Amino acid sequence: MTGKSGQLLLVLAMVAVIVGVDVLFFRNHLWARLMVNVGIVLVFGAFYLRFLRR
Repeated sequence: MTGKSGQLLLVLAMVAVIVGVDVLFFRNHLWARLMVNVGIVLVFGAFYLRFLRR
């Protein structure tokens, strides 16, 4: 995975995880859902910076 394909795969995985967690666990909890979503984005961002950035 290099370049655009790696970034696209990472974004698609992040969207799938966020939507899955929202639907399964935090459907009616707005602030908890927002905090968890921000945390997921930060984890994916750290993963990108550590492993996929050149």
